[in-house]
Amino acid sequence: MSQPIRFYHRNAIREVSDAPVTRTVLQYLREDAHCTGTKEGCAEGDCGACTVVIGERNEAGGVDFKSVNACIQFLPTLDGRALFTVEDLRQPDGSLHPVQQAMVDCHGSQCGFCTPGFVMSMWSLYEKHGHEHSCANKTVPSRTDINNALTGNLCRCTGYRPIIDAAVQMFDAPPPKAPVDIAALSRTLATLERTDTFHYEHAGQQFDAPRTLEALAAIKAAQPATRILAGSTDIGLWVTKLMRDLGNIVYVGQIEALQHVETSGDWISIGAGVTVERAYAELAKHYPELTEMWKRFASLPIRNAGTLGGNIANGSPIGDSMPGLIALGARVVLRGNDIERELPLEDLYLAYQKKDMAEHEFVVGLKVPTRTGRRANLQFRTYKISKRFDSDISAVCAAFSFIADGETVREPRIAFGGMAATPKRATHAEAVLNDAVWHEATAQAAMIALGNDYAPLSDMRATDGYRLEAAKNTLYRFWLETRPNDPLPKEALDVRAVEAAGA
Repeated sequence: MSQPIRFYHRNAIREVSDAPVTRTVLQYLREDAHCTGTKEGCAEGDCGACTVVIGERNEAGGVDFKSVNACIQFLPTLDGRALFTVEDLRQPDGSLHPVQQAMVDCHGSQCGFCTPGFVMSMWSLYEKHGHEHSCANKTVPSRTDINNALTGNLCRCTGYRPIIDAAVQMFDAPPPKAPVDIAALSRTLATLERTDTFHYEHAGQQFDAPRTLEALAAIKAAQPATRILAGSTDIGLWVTKLMRDLGNIVYVGQIEALQHVETSGDWISIGAGVTVERAYAELAKHYPELTEMWKRFASLPIRNAGTLGGNIANGSPIGDSMPGLIALGARVVLRGNDIERELPLEDLYLAYQKKDMAEHEFVVGLKVPTRTGRRANLQFRTYKISKRFDSDISAVCAAFSFIADGETVREPRIAFGGMAATPKRATHAEAVLNDAVWHEATAQAAMIALGNDYAPLSDMRATDGYRLEAAKNTLYRFWLETRPNDPLPKEALDVRAVEAAGA
């Protein structure tokens, strides 16, 4: 029997039982709830005009807030959660929230189309730093933190300086007159929690949100063609841009077993339902070399919604997570029915959009080796080459690692995205490096060998020649940063850092 979608919005619990399964949150807001502050700009999660904030009850009994793109999130995924839009910031007496007032005072808006999205991204940051609830929890984000929080919002009029100024100034203002009552919101969300699979139907299409791995496995075994939905950052576009019929959907965002991140012994285990933002935050603790890739992986709203397991299962040849994970020796865990198996991540990808997975199987999680034992001497780097620094798709994504044994290279692993039909290791170049002395001549020989590993295509992002040359240059940069004698620091090679120093 179909159950209504239940969520908290505009100070009340809402129930929806007559919306299409793939109706987006943005469509609901503008057309059904008549909350038209949230705008549609791109309908693909790029511009941020549709940014809203989702509240979710956490294990401690509080509420976690995260900004997401309403244009690609399906309405049934709101079940059990809270939805906040720019209309919720208006104070009872009609005054502006400190976030909004700062935008006014700093002249952060012109045409105003993108402004609600910026305001909601800023409000999410404001809530994260505790300003509305307790001065004891008060922290002030750096300007870099603010820039990162706003990577998913584009403005064509004002330019970003006054908006960033507003984000700085909002933390100096007195708290709002009517802050969100976190305790009351948590109690409300507790009443919406379900213990069994949430089942919703409309016009013959089904949406299931199981709570256990066993329930998910049973659904996939009974109906293998059922589409798995995680963060909707890719599948959402299949609906908004390609107008595809997705058939029946099983949503994995409510399975607690897929939300675990654990580090023990030799492995970092990351559940398939862990968001990209949370997964990279954990990985960067062990591999700080991933920090820049983390911040350049799409935008914060996309990282808040998208999952690492979904990115891996998608298997896009230009996905940014796979090269680094492959270079680190990650393994993927799959499940079908009651059977689990694991394999090296690179072995999952057989050909373009073809994976070593049966139709009823799904990704359970990822295992990444820790930096222990011999791996304490691991040299590791990732590089992303794209036309924009933030929120852009890679033309080439490179990752390199080896264990340094004095000046000798042991167990080299090289992986690229954007160079083949799948994320792919460079076996010829690895063979050149293995057990060789890490000299410039060795690096140059490996650069030449890359020509035997890849025959990239030309497309709108780059030509085949550019890609191959860029791949070789990233390998040379890796040598410069990790050579045994006088290695260069990252900032000495970053174009942005060099430009800033010379300005």
